[in-house]
Amino acid sequence: MNFKSKLKTSYKNFIFGLSARNSLIFIAFYRYFYKPEENSIDKFTSVFSRGKGKVTVVQVGANDGINNDPIHKFIRRDNWTGVLLEPQRFVFEKFLQPLYAKTPGITVLNAALDVKDGSKPIYKIAVSESRWATGLSSFNREVLEAAVRSGYIDREAIKEGSPLPVNKEDYIAEEQVECISTPTLVKRFGLNKIDWLQIDTEGFDFEIIRMFDIDVTKPEVIVYENLHFPQALQEECLDYLGNKGYRCRTYGPNTLAMREPVTGFENFFQGK
Repeated sequence: MNFKSKLKTSYKNFIFGLSARNSLIFIAFYRYFYKPEENSIDKFTSVFSRGKGKVTVVQVGANDGINNDPIHKFIRRDNWTGVLLEPQRFVFEKFLQPLYAKTPGITVLNAALDVKDGSKPIYKIAVSESRWATGLSSFNREVLEAAVRSGYIDREAIKEGSPLPVNKEDYIAEEQVECISTPTLVKRFGLNKIDWLQIDTEGFDFEIIRMFDIDVTKPEVIVYENLHFPQALQEECLDYLGNKGYRCRTYGPNTLAMREPVTGFENFFQGK
């Protein structure tokens, strides 16, 4: 690992420690000094969160809970409650669990959402356990194969000094993970009202939306990653949400959906 990578890792560990300790410095920064970019999902989240008072969230694919996580700062700033799911055991035990161990109202669960309770294989990058690698884990193996073919895995592994296998087939590993169905999740954790559904499952997001049974669970806001969607799938997902009564807008690699009426938030849904 080069000096720049070591410095970056040290900084991330420092910030992680501040948040895990519920540091007043960390919370005060986001409460009094943080200014989200105008016309962004972060701005929408900030306005929605402060107006709501208390947000109940379900996050599917929480990873380490902080790096590249769009809602962590709002969970801390505004005391959100809810359940965060992460299927990868290493990531869960090393990062997500200790990050929220001292956070009342937040439950972390080492599981993936699925159509039924049980287990299934998830695919992950075998050459590194860094955030860039664990963040690619998916039930869709093709997402990882595409990352290997593009040279992205080689570049990131070389950058951090991780050795690469001779055979490309060995870049990807399989891990059996626990799964929980939406009805079980709702019943077990008493999720009678869900304000926010956050999804980041590397190309599996539309499947999560469908299995979350939004006609029944009725999350007020859904944010999902569209980065790995072919155009046709993104349009299908937007049509699906529109038919379920959601107004949608895409913000780069993420899509924001809010159950109608979007009174007070119209400006966030203008344009594409």
